[in-house]
Amino acid sequence: MIIEEIMNTDVATLLPAQTLREAAATLREKKIRHIAVVNDEREVLGVITDRDIKQATPSNLLDSDDYSVLDTPIEKIMTPNPITGHPLDFVEETATIFYDNRIGCLPIVSKGKLVGMITESDMLYKFIELTGVTQPGSQIEIRVPNKSGVLFEVSKVFYEHRVNVLSVLVYPDKKDELYKILVIRVKTINPLKLVSALEKEGFDVIWPSHPTL
Repeated sequence: MIIEEIMNTDVATLLPAQTLREAAATLREKKIRHIAVVNDEREVLGVITDRDIKQATPSNLLDSDDYSVLDTPIEKIMTPNPITGHPLDFVEETATIFYDNRIGCLPIVSKGKLVGMITESDMLYKFIELTGVTQPGSQIEIRVPNKSGVLFEVSKVFYEHRVNVLSVLVYPDKKDELYKILVIRVKTINPLKLVSALEKEGFDVIWPSHPTL
């Protein structure tokens, strides 16, 4: 999956000379947390967030009534030259960028122009979606040898029982590198027959661990 498929193309933008007051109003009206700062050619100059504004403005807990800071141009407090992505970047690679750089949003640029925005919330929801948990179903975890062809062998059981697979995740077995764990979400509320069939074929089903309970 590529970023173009999930990015928000209706991106709130401001010019660098606009004020913190305007930025705060935009965040409030659009119910967002990040704004791209661009020039007249929609080239990305920076990013400003709700946290930036909170840190720059007076607190209600303080005695100061001086709110002139709200007239400060956002270029004074924005994060300049932010990391950007491209519409054809892969979602999983973009997730790594978010994690490695601890950022909350990523402007998406094509041919030097802003074309979209993706946030950490967008990324999290997409990965939730990819696990299949947004659809009714059940989860089965199977410990299998880390060798080619094993997923095909497991999938034959689901095929024979005419059960639709919603998602498949694979991760290493922490106890033994010669094995891996398949996390398979299937479109059935009661997976007990599948569990029995998998165990009959010799597969080590680790969840549900006690299907009779």
